[in-house]
Amino acid sequence: MSTLIESQRFLKWMALFVHLGLFILSLQTYASCSDVRSSREDDERFRVEQAEAFRPKRPPHIIFILTDDQGFNDIGYHSRDIRSPTLDKLASEGVRLENYYVQPLCTPSRSQLITGRYQIHTGLQHSIIRPRQPSCLPLDVVTLPQRLQEAGYSTHMVGKWHLGFYRKDCLPTRRGFHTYFGSLTGSVDYYTYGSCDGKSLCGFDLHEGESVAWGKGGKYSTHLYTQRVRKILATHDSTSQPLFIFLSLQAVHTPLKPPKEYIYPYRQMGNVPRRKYAAMVSIVDEAVRNITYALRKYGFYRNSVVIFSTDNGAQPLTGGSNWPLRGCKGTYWEGGIRGVGFVHSPLIRHRRRVSRALIHITDWYPTLVGLAGGNVSQHQGLDGFDVWPTISEGKESPRLEILHNIDPLNRRSRGSFKDGYGLWDTTVQAAIRVGDWKLLTGDPGHGDWVPPQVLTNFPSSWWHLERQVEKKRKTVWLFNVTGDPCERHDLAVYRPDVVKELLARLVFYNRTAIPVRYPPDDARANPSLNGGAWRPWVGEDEQEENWDGIYYKRGKNRKKKKCKLCKSQSFFKKYNLKIVSKQI
Repeated sequence: MSTLIESQRFLKWMALFVHLGLFILSLQTYASCSDVRSSREDDERFRVEQAEAFRPKRPPHIIFILTDDQGFNDIGYHSRDIRSPTLDKLASEGVRLENYYVQPLCTPSRSQLITGRYQIHTGLQHSIIRPRQPSCLPLDVVTLPQRLQEAGYSTHMVGKWHLGFYRKDCLPTRRGFHTYFGSLTGSVDYYTYGSCDGKSLCGFDLHEGESVAWGKGGKYSTHLYTQRVRKILATHDSTSQPLFIFLSLQAVHTPLKPPKEYIYPYRQMGNVPRRKYAAMVSIVDEAVRNITYALRKYGFYRNSVVIFSTDNGAQPLTGGSNWPLRGCKGTYWEGGIRGVGFVHSPLIRHRRRVSRALIHITDWYPTLVGLAGGNVSQHQGLDGFDVWPTISEGKESPRLEILHNIDPLNRRSRGSFKDGYGLWDTTVQAAIRVGDWKLLTGDPGHGDWVPPQVLTNFPSSWWHLERQVEKKRKTVWLFNVTGDPCERHDLAVYRPDVVKELLARLVFYNRTAIPVRYPPDDARANPSLNGGAWRPWVGEDEQEENWDGIYYKRGKNRKKKKCKLCKSQSFFKKYNLKIVSKQI
């Protein structure tokens, strides 16, 4: 009897333990399901928290070096012709970016770096800001240096601005930089700092803060700007406040005027423009060496991040090279937009590697604000992503696609909605990359493959090797740029399904675009009316013009003049996508 009672008690205890186990299991299951739901709802928050986990504990000093018109084949680790030992060493010790994209021209790249937004979201989707245009970076957009100032940074800019200056509110010192020293227009002489918009309208363009820096010319600009950066480093306490320096070099943009002693090492090069261009790259290399030496000397280096980037592809006719990529500056082929770039920093966890993660110039805004300790959300209108975990840890890039641009003012005569499967007007110039695929519509620009120039002279007829054969007939191109980075094999006819998907993405982005800001020239900008210098010409009390709906094409409502100069200007407009400046 007692054995039966003990057996019943044992069974009761066993049943109690089973129920208790099931209860605990149900709690765990509920918690797991809750975690899954929470993960799905807060995926964006998780991504931001993951990025924060890889950030340095202290806000680092940030040095961003931007070169002008440096092509894919214009750096030592891509070309044996170029001697850039410092750049090669910094890239090899850091993270070399081999799937990195910029924009095809100066203003678009700088605007996207400073705002973290695509051109369609700033109104700067057409061409560049020219010296006489009353246009600039939208004043209602919070810039990268402004965000860094909010995070406690001392911000300084040295070099080329090219984001508009028609009123003082457009100047760098009003857009987030504590100090500024450089030129406001897109192209100046390396010694005299004279800048011309055409042959007749010329003025001095070197500025200190909001004043013209008369008397500071005469020194080669790369040397002058490097000297200013070293002065900033020498006078700033590296332990008291984090520092942001944006060095926007004029080099290696035309005119090709390097000091003679830098040309001598390249004397064996037969092509004279290429020889001078290579010398200018070597001067940039020397400048970066001097700056990194100053970082070490003044105690910045151990807590610093150095970013090196070009602003667009090179112009082969003036010595640059994008080989083996297709196209050049001013085009949406890979040669115009795939940029040279690397990140060098002791704070990178996995260094000495090559990254093929997809990164765009808009990504620097959230990445640098994140490094500074700021909180950047995708709901603030940014098109960039925080890619620091990608750079530092080798994590997968959060970026899956890039809208290279949609320019409604740049249309070609051929093309239609029918060619765009009823989704898109293929007369419009547009380019987008999604995953491995890249789609171009309208007129992407001259699509030549130009090998490095080895001859003394470069026959202009060579530019017509393939252009007349293919380009005039087509308005849609599709490439797998992962497997075919040189864009040799157009797959638009063979993969209409992919074409339709990418056209749908263009439609999606176009719905978010704002009107183009491209006003006519203002006669009041003439330097002769402003003391002989390029400077703001609209008064601070003058009412701001309403930009909504302004779509302006140069020469649309003007009388045609029959003259050789007019024909030449028309030729060069068509020659380089109607958007390359007359100085090139």
